[in-house]
Amino acid sequence: MKSMISIKMPIFLVVFSFTLGIANAQDIASLYKQVNTSVVTILTESRLFEESHQMIVDEGIGSGVLISEDGEILTAAHVVNDAEKVVVKFLNGEEIPAKVIRSAPVADIGLLKLSWMPKVYKVAKMGDSDKVSVGEQIIILGAPYGLEHSLSSGYISGRQKQKTRTSGFVINEYFQTDASINQGNSGGPMFNLQGEVIGISSYIISESGGFQGLGFAATSNLAKKLVVNGNRRWNGINGFILDKELAWMLNVPINGGLLVESVVRFSPAYFAGIKGGFETITIEDEHLILGGDIILSVNGFPLTKEAFEKVDNAMANRSDFYKMKEFVLKVLRGGKVEELTISFKG
Repeated sequence: MKSMISIKMPIFLVVFSFTLGIANAQDIASLYKQVNTSVVTILTESRLFEESHQMIVDEGIGSGVLISEDGEILTAAHVVNDAEKVVVKFLNGEEIPAKVIRSAPVADIGLLKLSWMPKVYKVAKMGDSDKVSVGEQIIILGAPYGLEHSLSSGYISGRQKQKTRTSGFVINEYFQTDASINQGNSGGPMFNLQGEVIGISSYIISESGGFQGLGFAATSNLAKKLVVNGNRRWNGINGFILDKELAWMLNVPINGGLLVESVVRFSPAYFAGIKGGFETITIEDEHLILGGDIILSVNGFPLTKEAFEKVDNAMANRSDFYKMKEFVLKVLRGGKVEELTISFKG
C-alpha cells in the first residue's frame, strides 16, 4: 500500500504542476498579444567625437512604448538623449520620425513625440508602481540585440531607491528584476499581468557584459512625475555636474557648474550657441570631455552641486517656471564668463 502511494503522489504533483505551467504560459501569451502593438523599436543616429577628434555617425537601437493618443513615446533617456535623428518603428513595420521633447537623464527617462500617428497602434495604460510588490510576476518587451518585440518574463526581485550619481539629491526609484534585459532592451516597457506599464528598462549589473539576473527598470510613477506629467525639457546638452574638487581643478570661479561635454545639432542648446567639448581625459576615474562650455548659472541660480537641490525645489514649486520659453545662462568659455539665452518653442 505504501508503495502505491509513493508512486501515485509524485505523478499527481507532476501533472498538477504541468497544468499550472500551461495555464501560466497561456496567460503570458495572451498578455503579449494584448500589449505588443503598443511596443516600438527606436532607431537613432548621433554624431560623436572619437579620441582622434574625428566626427563619426553612430547608429543606435532601443525600445519604447506608446502611452498617449497624442503620439507620446516613453523610453530611456540614454537611448535618445544625444540623437540627432530618431525614428520609431511599429509592429507592422511602419516607421515614423520623432523628436525628443522631455528628458530626465538623472533618472534615465525620456519622452518622444511622433511626427504623426501610425495607421495601426495601441496605447498602453500606465500603472501605479507604488502598488507593485516584490514577488509579482512581470514581462518585459523590447529589441535585445535588434531582435524586435522579444519577450522576457520574471519577477520583481526588489525595489531600489538611490540618489543620482551626479547631483546627489534626486531620489530615483527602480524595480530590480530577474527578467532578461540586454542591449536594445533599454527603454522597453515592463508590464504587470494586468497589461499596465509599471517600469521602463534602464540598466543591468553584470561582470560579463551580458545579463546575469540583475536588471533594473525606472518605475512608472517616477516617469510620470518627471517627464509625462512633469516637464523636464530636453535641451540637447550632455554634461557632467562638477563637484568642488573638479571645479577647482578646472579653474571654475564657483564651487561647481555643469560641464558641457556635447551638444546635439539643431537642439535648443545648439541654437543658443552652447559649445561641447572635444578632448577626452580621465580625472579621478571619471571620463570627461573637456574643451566645451561650463554653465555656471541658470536665471541666476548657481549650478554648484550644493545648490542643485534648492534649484530643483524652486523650479518644481513654481508653476510658471515650465511656461517660460527663455532662460539666461552664464557660461565659462576660454577663461571668460559670457551670457547666452536658450529658447524653447513650447
